[in-house]
Amino acid sequence: MRILLALLLIGLTIAGFATGSVDTFAEETGANGTGTVAVPLSAMPASDACLSAADLREAVADKRVIEPVAAIKAARQVIPRAEIQRARLCRHDETLVYLLTALRRDGRFVHVMVGATTGQIIEP
Repeated sequence: MRILLALLLIGLTIAGFATGSVDTFAEETGANGTGTVAVPLSAMPASDACLSAADLREAVADKRVIEPVAAIKAARQVIPRAEIQRARLCRHDETLVYLLTALRRDGRFVHVMVGATTGQIIEP
């Protein structure tokens, strides 16, 4: 009887996730509590606006920007349970920003922009 009840509960949970009526625990909230940290595609810097790895190292060595690890730590405060997949240093609105791509536990990719000189999250 217990096994049947457990299987029924598991089946209902899977059905709830599949239909979207049950949300995952991986929902992240922004610094202002709005629940969105994803950068819209129109606000994302173009890939040609991003610096090469050599330029990134040079900017960090010259102390013009913070280290990528500091940007990742800042992003983890906004999306704590997400796994950072990529960090790029890009030009955006005449400033340098880190564009971080993270994979949330619910399987969605989100982009977070962190100011490369301040280390602050830039809201879209």
